[in-house]
Amino acid sequence: MSRTVSLLGSTGSIGTQALDVVARHSDRLDVVALAAGGADPDAIIAQARAHRPRYVAVAREEVAPRIAEALPGVEVRGGADAVVEAARIGADVVLNGMTGSVGLRPTLAALEAGSTLALANKESLVAGGALVLAAKQREDQIVPVDSEHSALAQSLRSGTHGEVRRLVVTASGGAFRGRSRASLADVTPADALAHPNWDMGPVVTINSASMVNKALEVAEAHLLFDIPMDRIDVVVHPQSIVHSMVEFVDGATIAQASPPDMRLPIALGLSWPERLADVSPRLDWTEATAWTFEPLDEDAFPAIRLMRDAVAASALHPAVYNAANEECVQAFVDGALPFLGIVDTVRRVVEEYEAPTSVTLDAVDEAEGWARDRARAVIAGMGE
Repeated sequence: MSRTVSLLGSTGSIGTQALDVVARHSDRLDVVALAAGGADPDAIIAQARAHRPRYVAVAREEVAPRIAEALPGVEVRGGADAVVEAARIGADVVLNGMTGSVGLRPTLAALEAGSTLALANKESLVAGGALVLAAKQREDQIVPVDSEHSALAQSLRSGTHGEVRRLVVTASGGAFRGRSRASLADVTPADALAHPNWDMGPVVTINSASMVNKALEVAEAHLLFDIPMDRIDVVVHPQSIVHSMVEFVDGATIAQASPPDMRLPIALGLSWPERLADVSPRLDWTEATAWTFEPLDEDAFPAIRLMRDAVAASALHPAVYNAANEECVQAFVDGALPFLGIVDTVRRVVEEYEAPTSVTLDAVDEAEGWARDRARAVIAGMGE
């Protein structure tokens, strides 16, 4: 197997770990395109010099000339359309490691180009699920990169779709595992960013603390694996060793276990269904260890229940949920919204939304725009 790779979000957490996997397996993986936001031009210049892609895209147009000057012989473009072109370039695999629903258009472009989509951008599937599924040209075209969905995909190879009883998605519990709702009233962004197990970007880490990240993952699992929402459970597993499980109709439960290291699901996303050797640490079975599982406290963390309601309401309500949450997370970081206000505001916006009858890309854009405006208005009203 030798595959060309287009990497979107190359300077983020997923992107840098993906390039580490590529560097270890350069005989099997060849980077042909890199795309990033452009906040750190030096980082993408260094990545391009190390991996020699033929195309580099940055969302910030103003930094493209500087990057182009540093990379003679490489096509460098700036702007959102340039990032979409990186997805459409025709690579064997497009790894979408972008953060937020801005990843939807690149996701659709990769699928329409016939590339295998290694999907770490859960928001694009949550926001535009119907569009993403309609754009698929083959059943195995989307390979999940989130550790939970990768675990489910691996475990599902143990049986047929009709033999699946439930999906069990594990959650670390984030920075506030075990806390009561009342105790979360005054937590700070610094508190929320102190994840005990994973090294992730700020948005994902805060979403983990609020359990919004797990809510997005439940919706994503529903769409990826065609399992009803009421047959997808969440269980808190603080050690983050069992990444998710599948319960089959005969009573068997198949789990995927490995140390908390994103390079394993990333590598599988790039090489699926094959495995690359030695991409992450192994479990040490010579030492005594204990794994624990706890029920989710939905009173303290109502985000997952709210997502179930959003999915039941319409195909566009999850897009509203996600967009409102992105605004609320930024407001929390800026000190304009308390932590508990994140999900409370998202709930209010979701409950107020009235969906149109059809799902189009314009409808997704309009739903997200309305949700962002409404969330900002609700947040501003809290300060009055």
